Amino acid sequence: MAQPSGEFRQEAARTRGGELVSGGLLVGVGAPDGSEARPCPEEWRPRPRRIERSEPARGPVGGVGRAVGPLALGAGPTDLPLLDREADIAELLGLLAERRSIRLVGQAGSGRSTLLSAVAEAAADLAPGGVVQLCGHRRTAADLLQDLFAATHHAPGFRPDPGQLAGHLAGVGAIVVIDEAEPTGAELEELLAAAPGCAFLISVAPDSPPLPADSRLRDHLVPGLSRAACLALTARLAGRPLDVAEKAWAVDLWFESEGLPLRFVQAAALLRQRDVSVDALVAAEEDRRDVFGAVDEPVRDPDPAIREDALRRTVPLPSVAETASPAVRLAEGLSEPAQAVLRLAVALGGECPTAPHLPALIDVGQGESALAELADAGLAVSIGGHHRLTAGALELLAPHWPARGCVDGAAQHFAWWVGHSSVSLAQIAAEAEVLIGVLLADRTAGRHEAVIRLARAAAPALALSLRWGAWERVLELGLEAARRTGSTVDQAWFHHEAGVHAICLQQPSRALAELETALTLRSTAGEQRGVAAARRMVDLLRADGRQLPTAAPAAAAPGRGPVIRKIAARVPAGLKARAGKRRRVVVASAAVLTFGVLGTAVAMNITGPDEHKGNDPHGRLDEVGDTGNAPMPKPSADNSPGTAGTGGTEPGGPAGTETTSPGPSASGSASRSPSASPSKRPSSSPGATGSQTPQPGQPAPEQPQQPAPGQPQPQQPGPQTSQPSVPSHGSASPTISPSTPTATPPTPSPTSTSAAPTTPPAKT
Repeated sequence: MAQPSGEFRQEAARTRGGELVSGGLLVGVGAPDGSEARPCPEEWRPRPRRIERSEPARGPVGGVGRAVGPLALGAGPTDLPLLDREADIAELLGLLAERRSIRLVGQAGSGRSTLLSAVAEAAADLAPGGVVQLCGHRRTAADLLQDLFAATHHAPGFRPDPGQLAGHLAGVGAIVVIDEAEPTGAELEELLAAAPGCAFLISVAPDSPPLPADSRLRDHLVPGLSRAACLALTARLAGRPLDVAEKAWAVDLWFESEGLPLRFVQAAALLRQRDVSVDALVAAEEDRRDVFGAVDEPVRDPDPAIREDALRRTVPLPSVAETASPAVRLAEGLSEPAQAVLRLAVALGGECPTAPHLPALIDVGQGESALAELADAGLAVSIGGHHRLTAGALELLAPHWPARGCVDGAAQHFAWWVGHSSVSLAQIAAEAEVLIGVLLADRTAGRHEAVIRLARAAAPALALSLRWGAWERVLELGLEAARRTGSTVDQAWFHHEAGVHAICLQQPSRALAELETALTLRSTAGEQRGVAAARRMVDLLRADGRQLPTAAPAAAAPGRGPVIRKIAARVPAGLKARAGKRRRVVVASAAVLTFGVLGTAVAMNITGPDEHKGNDPHGRLDEVGDTGNAPMPKPSADNSPGTAGTGGTEPGGPAGTETTSPGPSASGSASRSPSASPSKRPSSSPGATGSQTPQPGQPAPEQPQQPAPGQPQPQQPGPQTSQPSVPSHGSASPTISPSTPTATPPTPSPTSTSAAPTTPPAKT
């Protein structure tokens, strides 16, 4: 993994900025006054492209490239084959072929990750979508769904909302393998329901709650290895056959550990350390014989192997207690670079940074070798692109391996690193757990200023890398540190970011509370630009008739693309002309039919420029529709762009000119467009007096119509009920008011192409 070079202490930390699309929102991240969300224009929305097949990743599940891990977990340099797992692999493959979802359970160190990797490699041809391997370590259910979407679709910088995500994942048919999944219960069931065409193989923690009765998952217990397999594994990892005493010692360990593979990885490491002590004795004996001769030496066997076995018997094997908890003894036998890396991992809560960070943090140049040494000793395992300590190692090592200042300056280093232009978002996502570990270590040490500095630098980077679970955690830690320092400015910034995060997650109540708090704090601190940024977000939530984007249907119909939310925002006339082809054809056809029947020019009222002020200038966020298949809706008085009766721009006409024509209806009345409806403004007829302008959102009252010149007076019927204006193919001719003026091109309203104020002005 490439990392930037240079001395980080001599370069100021920079904040990473950029934009991403979250559902129907365009989110700008990294601005000095805080992130902002606004409706995303239709032409800017990503068009996810489906990746037809996902090949299984080589190496450990969730790893990036070829990672180093314990030999028993299938990540070492020799890649030893699995022992005693043939029946488990065959059973799991059979269940996955039937589209069954399985949850692997077992004790810590039972080899669940190894089994996942083996099944993932063998199941490459079971599903049309291949195999998708995900890492569940410190990831929420929403993060896992986003990772699944990113693995099966090409849409960088796009995080769909739940409705869009369900539509995109509805047609995915793959084997999804998740290692160390943290979601349980209802969250895990929602994860499976979001991708109904996939079969899941999930490894969970040993203390996970049992499955509900109606769960799609079924448990598969991963037991320990047999005694013969454990002895064979120990001999292979030790690099030599075991003698009689060592075999008896390994059998006792098998009874005590119930055959857990990790315990025998660590046992083999203890035997290798014992061999190092034996080699030192052999070398010392050779040196003594070369210097002093063999005058006092008893009769020696000429075979070097026999002499080595005799010296090995003088070195005792580890006791049962040391074998049951070997972490401390294994750590004492490591090299100095490996011990320094181990101390750093303990200080960071069990998370090991990748090798390129180690020279800047603890002055270890051979970081890869040190990490490999920890992995071979069974003290670390590779997962999610970096290493972490194995189960139980942190608790055993923490009392004996204090930090000793190894994390001093780590926050400054990572604050510089996340903002560097040469660091990719994928690298930042892989180090998310390390960043949180640094924040927790500085919080424990009382370095709250360092926590604020790193949190403000890391939060935008994690947001852009779509690790939103880690983004939320970083904001929480930064806000806590800001409260302890009493910094009003920092508290306002973290509240603002938390509000934008809640908007993206469609949590309006929480978002409004966070943004109002940020607005109050920034007003107190006198931050005018910050107040304006927070007010824009509050106005986005409080706008009249506006709601946050709602989720689309949970599943899309087979063979049909997902329903994407349409934002009914005002767009220029040129964009309207390109977007309304189908509507123009319908309106033009109706106009030709009407002119042919009447034989005279039809004049309609044209909406004045002042009537556009009733529209929301920012557009509604709660309209969902499929423009390709939706029927023509009824005309309404809200003057929304999506109304069926709206006249389209005539081909060849001037820009911004809208020509309306009545469509024939079954009731014989003319179909009015929202821009020419008499219910929107008083009629120009002398007899039309006392007409009222309806308020936005209220139904328009029915207006009587006058007969056209030369037409007989219609009969005055009794009370009539309003008929829905549904287009039909009848031949009834509409009646036209004689007092209607001749249609003239309207003056383009300035509010149709430019942003209007937040609060609409009153109508005239």
